Amino acid sequence: MRFKVKTSSTAVHSELVGAVGWNVWGECFSCSDDQTIHKWNTMGESEGKVCNMDAYYTDLMWYPVSSKKNQAGGTDVFAVACTDGSFKIIGRSGRLEKSVDAHRGACISLKWSYDGTALATGGEDGQVKIWSRNGMLRSTLTQCDSPVYSVVWGWDSDQLCYCSGSNVTIRSCQSSQRQINWKAHEGVVLKVDWSPINHMVVTAGEDCKYKVWDAYGRLLFQSSPLDYAVTSVAWCPSGEMFAVGSFDSLQLCDRMGWAYSKNHQKTGSIMSLSWTADGTQVVGAGGNGMLCFGQVVDVSLEDGRVRANMEDDHKIVVQDIVSETTDELEFRDKVIKLSLGFDHLIVATSTQCHIYSTGNWNTPHIFDLKDTVTLILQCARHFLILDNSAGIQLYTYEGRQLCNPKFQGLRTELLNQRMVALSNDTVAVLDQQLTGSMVRFFDTAQGKPLGEPFSHNLEISEIALNQTGTSTERQLVFIDRNRDLHIMPLAKRTANKLASMVDGVHWHDSTGMLAAIIDQKLTVWYYPNEVYGDKGLLAKTKYVKSDSDFGKASNIVLFTGSKCLVRRSDGALVTVATSPYPIMLYDLVSAAQWDKATRLCRFIKDPSIWASLAAMAMSAKELNTAEVAFAAIDEVDKLHFILKVKMIPTEEGRNAELALYRRRPDEAEAILLQAGLFYRAIKMNIKLYRWERALDLAQQYKLHIDTVLWYRKKYLIDAAGEESIARFKDLTEQTPLDEAAIKQQIKNEKVQEAQRPGAKRYI
Repeated sequence: MRFKVKTSSTAVHSELVGAVGWNVWGECFSCSDDQTIHKWNTMGESEGKVCNMDAYYTDLMWYPVSSKKNQAGGTDVFAVACTDGSFKIIGRSGRLEKSVDAHRGACISLKWSYDGTALATGGEDGQVKIWSRNGMLRSTLTQCDSPVYSVVWGWDSDQLCYCSGSNVTIRSCQSSQRQINWKAHEGVVLKVDWSPINHMVVTAGEDCKYKVWDAYGRLLFQSSPLDYAVTSVAWCPSGEMFAVGSFDSLQLCDRMGWAYSKNHQKTGSIMSLSWTADGTQVVGAGGNGMLCFGQVVDVSLEDGRVRANMEDDHKIVVQDIVSETTDELEFRDKVIKLSLGFDHLIVATSTQCHIYSTGNWNTPHIFDLKDTVTLILQCARHFLILDNSAGIQLYTYEGRQLCNPKFQGLRTELLNQRMVALSNDTVAVLDQQLTGSMVRFFDTAQGKPLGEPFSHNLEISEIALNQTGTSTERQLVFIDRNRDLHIMPLAKRTANKLASMVDGVHWHDSTGMLAAIIDQKLTVWYYPNEVYGDKGLLAKTKYVKSDSDFGKASNIVLFTGSKCLVRRSDGALVTVATSPYPIMLYDLVSAAQWDKATRLCRFIKDPSIWASLAAMAMSAKELNTAEVAFAAIDEVDKLHFILKVKMIPTEEGRNAELALYRRRPDEAEAILLQAGLFYRAIKMNIKLYRWERALDLAQQYKLHIDTVLWYRKKYLIDAAGEESIARFKDLTEQTPLDEAAIKQQIKNEKVQEAQRPGAKRYI
């Protein structure tokens, strides 16, 4: 990935360009010290002067709107900051709507809040002020000792981040909230930007460095010193990258700080940067009066045997690695987004969506788009596109729309690929709250909500759905703010913690395997479902590539076949080979070929594969295979448990014991009661020391009350304790306990169970 940069062909401005900004119509406005404002198109060509004013400009920002469709009257305006201490609100045609005296000295920076209800300004007098849409002063947020060079709103439009001197401060508009302040650079901080999607802060300083921080002021990345002071930084709307401007240079960087590319242009110091709403192009304001336009190209995607590379904004080259053939796909409009996976390439241009099958590049399915696409996700049966007008939309690979999931409070401009997950039957969307996060689920057929949303007490940073199995087997994994990895079945909505210190996670595309970067090492769970059963066995199904060290903040890009594609912390893509045998094991188990699966494990002689087979066999209630697998990995206690379960004469009794193995006592009890095995249900509760529940069942069905009392009495004698439950104390005094009669009664129950129709031991 890199910038394809071109500078404005003619020197439209005769003096320094102080600020630039794109609007939703794809128009760029630039303001200069020659006291003019000019308009440019996406090709970098001037479309003439908009207005001429008696002022020197320092900053410019368009009023925020989610889309052209939602554009209401009176909102097609932009605000400019001026050196005389005022800010001005100007219409699209160049008409001055309002001028407000805001600061003593220059008004250096201004930003609209994301909801458009407030405008924040920072001035040479060290003050940060908040104004209404109509220019009425709401509050003076702070008074600093030195000028405030840059201000930016937080994603919730309730917090402001600003820089003054060498410090950066994040402060809430609510005076009761504690502010966060830290020293960011050795010199003056010239620019700060705060992404509303990934919540990271990037700063530019006079010390010739740019740095990336989290929202708590912790340093994530620090660049090596550049040749000149870094004068501007700006996050891409997707939150996946940012641009850095310095003297005669424009740099494209990943969200974690490392550089994709660096371009040198004769523009002087780039004073301001602005991205288009689709995140494909950036414009820089040059100190010599020139503008530079950077187009993001060389976007490369890979999916197994096919590689796609966007060489130009109108051309994609696809290469079949196996057949060694190359095809060129050309488009009449600019390519905005592309996605490759599940044997299909999805290309979204500014007006159309093209759906290609990797087996046929000549006849794509095409349909028109209403707005600019900001995200594309794929699964085996369909794909999802996201825009700021229609929101979330699901389509088949033939181009037929399936549904349009919606919910109140959906803010599509704050969503990226880590916050939306797609599977064949479910869409999961992260709905960020002030005190945590909420995940909402929708079915892919009609877009209706699936049950209640799942709430987590900490902020969730990434979610992912598994791609295999039925809807009842659908699972969600998520990483929270503490970098803990949790897994949750959608049917139960109860999260289980898998690991800590997790940087990235990715499901396998065709099996139930899960890969994660944990403590800078690659970890693969061959059968993560075992977290709901035996966590000790889960640890044995895990593979850790011990010789790997991918550095901090590395991420998994692709997990297919027996390879993992990892993006390291320095930006390098590393292909990591994983074992091919778990995929073979999944294929045999899905076909119920347990004997072949056992022979495969005997051939491999890998304890992790044996453990995976044991976990799969227990899930499928295949006890003979589980017995062999547990014996192979020396799990003696589990082996004896399997032998005991095989001796139970009824299928319901065996299923109840296996439910207990998976730590589901209520489910086990329900199985036994539904089958009429009342004594076994009572005895199960006694074994679990759920004495009162055992007594409730005995009284409800009017049998084995004396058995419960007898076991309770034996327990108290062995524990050298006294009866503390009033019900048991009263019943023990009232009920005579005949040990011989009780044992005979238990024996009769076992005989009756063995004589039930269809009862036989597991063979």
